[in-house]
Formats: sequence, C-alpha cells, structure tokens
Amino acid sequence: MDGKNTNQSCCHHKTTPRQEKELKQLKNRLNRMIGQLNGIGKMLDENRYCGDILTQVAAVESALQAFGYLVLKEHMETCVVEEIKKDHLEIVDEAVELIKKLK
Repeated sequence: MDGKNTNQSCCHHKTTPRQEKELKQLKNRLNRMIGQLNGIGKMLDENRYCGDILTQVAAVESALQAFGYLVLKEHMETCVVEEIKKDHLEIVDEAVELIKKLK
C-alpha cells in the first residue's frame, strides 16, 4: 500500500441515484458473471479440460472489465461532474486512480 486510504470510497453514496433501467442492466450483467463463475466451479467438479476452464475464465475477466468500464462511465458522468461543479477538484485525482485500477 502507498499509505493512502484505499477504502475511502467504500462508504460514499451517490448523490444522483442510478436510473432503474441502468441499475437493472448492471445487475443483469453481474448475475451473468456470477452464473459464469458458478459454471467454472462446476467444470472443476467435473474435472473438465484445463483449456475449456481457462476459456471461461477469460470470458469472465472480459465481462467484469466491461462491467467496470460501464460503472466508471456512469461515475464520470454523474459523481465526477457533480463534484467538479461544487469546485471539489480533488475528484479528478480520485478518478485517475480508479482508471488505473481498471487497467
């Protein structure tokens, strides 16, 4: 760790609530990934071929990254914009750190 509070954003709540349609889409994506992870567990139980398991792992990684980018986009369009309008420019540094985490 670099000494910074990396859990700082864990307790924040969005000022602007997510739209119902967007929330449903995010939850659907998340549930699909949970299903994929459960499928990988089943593949392990069935002693499936390593290459098949790795293909599924790659699919979950890709889906999770896409999910993260959707949440980041929403964050930039709502939370970051709102904080900049309040002249809280430190939000830019936070956004940059979040982008780095999603690499």
